Amino acid sequence: QEQLVESGGGLVQAGGSLRLSCAASGSITSINAMGWYRQAPGKQRELVAVIISRGSTKYADSVKGRFTISRDNAKNTVYLQMNSLKPEDTAVYYCTAETGHSGSYADYWGQGTQVTVSS
Repeated sequence: QEQLVESGGGLVQAGGSLRLSCAASGSITSINAMGWYRQAPGKQRELVAVIISRGSTKYADSVKGRFTISRDNAKNTVYLQMNSLKPEDTAVYYCTAETGHSGSYADYWGQGTQVTVSS
């Protein structure tokens, strides 16, 4: 079964840090990119960060300088280190993986993990 398994969400105070992890199952092969989307209540889902297989990264303007995405290609695992968290970072965070080149970086989705930042 093809799946992405996330971990690391939780409750943290503003200014704190969290690290999200996401492992792709072995049935997902030839991954081109892995990334993270998030969706806050009442808002559209947005791309937070993505890392391409060669190591290039993209970030949403709202998280630049605070979040860092990294990837272990051998383990098909992606990480999102989130520092200086703000209440507006509160959302469900979804791990994604792209095996094609659609540009959405999201052919596969994880189940989501809740991140809550208290003020």
